Amino acid sequence: MSLYQDWVDLYEKQTDKTFGEFWEKYSSSEKRIYESILSKPEEKMHGSISEQANLLNVDEAIFMGFLDGIKDSLNNTLEIEDMTPESEFELDINWEKLYFNMLDANADYLYTIPEWTNILTNEKREEIAKEYKKSKTVVKGVKIGRNDPCPCGSGKKYKKCCGRNAEETA
Repeated sequence: MSLYQDWVDLYEKQTDKTFGEFWEKYSSSEKRIYESILSKPEEKMHGSISEQANLLNVDEAIFMGFLDGIKDSLNNTLEIEDMTPESEFELDINWEKLYFNMLDANADYLYTIPEWTNILTNEKREEIAKEYKKSKTVVKGVKIGRNDPCPCGSGKKYKKCCGRNAEETA
């Protein structure tokens, strides 16, 4: 069985009673991993999963959860589904994308880590936060009135053209 499946099983088997303890263990481990990575941004984390998990004093399945979380913030592709403890990897992190994804995950325990100052300026982090907020803003399109010209370009009123189809399906 792959470590990824171990991670999925670990996560999914949590109950309301066990989730708090699990989340505390996972989030403290994840924070420790990120503090290590952020303190040496010029070094790409690499090696086997087992080796890195041991170095960081984290369970291998928890480390796989970290890899699952960071994979969308990498410049390289990381195929985690078939990884085993001996699988080798290298993390080529896109720092701005990582910060954005941490905002998206509402992971304040990660995007407030002091080590971020080694990588992104306060201004850059504020810019990314504004970009994130803007991406979550819903913009409604212009509503077409039934007597307005149809946007399909037929020259007919909307109610006699495409609006008729909308009414028939409603």
